[in-house]
Parts: sequence; C-alpha cells; structure tokens
Amino acid sequence: MAERKSGIGSWFSGRGEAETAAESFPVQHSEAEWRQRLTPEQFAVLRQHATERPGTSPLNNEKRPGTFACAGCGQPLFAAETKFESGTGWPSFFQPLEGGVATTTDRSFFMTRTEVHCARCGGHLGHVFEDGPAPTGLRYCMNGAAMGFAPKDESE
Repeated sequence: MAERKSGIGSWFSGRGEAETAAESFPVQHSEAEWRQRLTPEQFAVLRQHATERPGTSPLNNEKRPGTFACAGCGQPLFAAETKFESGTGWPSFFQPLEGGVATTTDRSFFMTRTEVHCARCGGHLGHVFEDGPAPTGLRYCMNGAAMGFAPKDESE
C-alpha cells in the first residue's frame, strides 16, 4: 500500500533501505551518511524508492548538451542527446550511457515493472518501459531529484 511522504511530494514504493543494503555496490554509505549528503527529496527517491511528483523537476526543461548524472554519487547516467519529451512529467531517455545503470524487477503496487538504479551506488532512479522512441523503443522514465546535470563545456 502506498504511503504518503510528508513535505516532499513523493510516494513510497514499498521497497526500503534494507533491500538496497543487501545488494553490493562500489559506492556505499550508511543511512546517516546518505541523509547528510542528500536533500530530503533526493534521499526519499534514491534511498527509499520514492517518486517525485510529475512535472516538478527542473530537469524536464533541460535542453543543453551535456550529461545527466546520479545525484548520489556522480555516476554518468544519460547523454543529453538521448533525452526526449515523453509527456509523462518526468525526464525521459531512450538509452543510458554504457555501464551507468542497472535494472531489477520491481513488484511493488501489485504490478511488475523494471526498476532502474545507479550501477555505482544502487540509488533508485526510476523505471524503464517498452514504449519509447526509436532506435531502442525504450523509455527510461527518471526522477529528476535522483539526477544532476553537467552542461557540456562549450570549448570542447
């Protein structure tokens, strides 16, 4: 059953810190360290598998060349040229960067979906669906709170 998270506009997905902690990732921190490093919304999304409200991320409007990276550990996740407007209210991409993300089966909310998480720290990013554009046909529907954006240096 969904639990409303107060103050941050997120929905808890039913997976928690204990399940993530059982997996091994190159970057690991205690819950207290994650809470210190992240904003409350980033912590809820990345470490507690919450989902931000649709249409609330400034990354929805990001159109510059650059790279989207994990807000938890800085792992490069998506190249800006793979971003597209899905109409869902969340930043969407048709292809991740090589080695940037990993997936697991998410059976929360009485359905089966494919969860996308950071390959370096295990932070929850969102889900991937098979209704995206060519060339992959995939839609990586990501929480903007789980990512940061680094614009490409114009001098390169």
